[in-house]
Amino acid sequence: MLENHAVAVRDGKIEAVLPSAAAAGRFPGYERFDLGNHVLMPGLVNAHTHAAMCLLRGLADDLPLMRWLEEHIWPAETRHVSRDFVRDGTLVACAEMIRGGITCFNDMYFFPDASLEAALAAGLRSVQGMIVIEFPSAYAADAADYLRRGLEVRDRHRDEPLATFCLAPHAPYTVSDSSLRQISTLAAELDTPVHIHLHETRGEVERSMAEHGVRPLERLARLGLVEPSLVAVHAVHLEAAEIDLLAKQGASVVHCPSSNLKLASGFAPVHSLLKKGVNVALGTDGAASNNRLDMFQEMRTAALLAKAVGDDPQAMPAHAALRAATLSGAKALGLEAIIGSIEPGKATDLVAVDFSAPELSPCYDVVSHLVYAAGRENVSHVWVGGRLLMREREIENPALERLESRWQLWQNAVRKHADS
Repeated sequence: MLENHAVAVRDGKIEAVLPSAAAAGRFPGYERFDLGNHVLMPGLVNAHTHAAMCLLRGLADDLPLMRWLEEHIWPAETRHVSRDFVRDGTLVACAEMIRGGITCFNDMYFFPDASLEAALAAGLRSVQGMIVIEFPSAYAADAADYLRRGLEVRDRHRDEPLATFCLAPHAPYTVSDSSLRQISTLAAELDTPVHIHLHETRGEVERSMAEHGVRPLERLARLGLVEPSLVAVHAVHLEAAEIDLLAKQGASVVHCPSSNLKLASGFAPVHSLLKKGVNVALGTDGAASNNRLDMFQEMRTAALLAKAVGDDPQAMPAHAALRAATLSGAKALGLEAIIGSIEPGKATDLVAVDFSAPELSPCYDVVSHLVYAAGRENVSHVWVGGRLLMREREIENPALERLESRWQLWQNAVRKHADS
């Protein structure tokens, strides 16, 4: 924590971090942002979401995961998901994420080209998942078609500075062994993360035992997927040996506490994962199962849950929660050399939090306040790659104006079928 310091920026990258008193003399002529009662922090990294699903927010609440998916979400997606749905939904999600200080999100959804189009229009950094699932959709016919289309998007946009890509098999119960083997080979060839829902519910584990004779993580290990590239989302139902395996292989876990609570999936053993040295990041999941894309909420919930589950008030201290929402998320996505901390040479993905509000006063520990007291409403400024996306709580981007016409169109269409 550096007090009375300045960050100098050139060409979208951090040039220097130095005392404010020395900044004017060393960098004359630079545009100045004087944020006297603010905290400047790394942009938040939402390490797992389905951005376009904000158009399904609140559609079918208070249900267990598989019933929620099979009876409501998957039928709604079959009827409505299209390239336009994904583009419009992701634009709405990007506006919400910017307002909450999220500067990078890792997406898993259909039509990643449309998600990327929206993210770039919004100015956000994104990791686009090349989704793989066995059943057909409006996007692709089968697993091979999903992979082919995803790789085509990656090839077209591989030089885009605000975009990277990961392989995104949906889950062990929706992807076959043959597809997972191919994904393992591609991950090694392309040096890309593998982003997958894993051990989310007890039912998933029981189904794997019945169908494959082993738990999901063991199945992935046999197929060559438990590597440093693995980004295991949820990871709620883990045994001690599985935590050891994740730690030994250098895999990452994305903890989604609000979604886990809302779907009654269970309590992830975050305290045990951290003790073993597993890289733990944070994600919101989709707005259909959260129902907010709010990383401040995830930080607070994660820290509090870890204490209760681990029976230890130091199970996830404020600093660990903040790290999970920033640098650990960047590490999981292979971006730790670019974002996640305020260091010279890194991209200028920064967030200013206004500490002048009564709810943040007095302040004895800045990090404690960021995790336990602050909310997304306290975010005042957001930069991505040096570009100012939000100034004094106002988003400065015509692409994110008049979004009401977009979400209202989809709300009317989805509601019509939901009520029929």
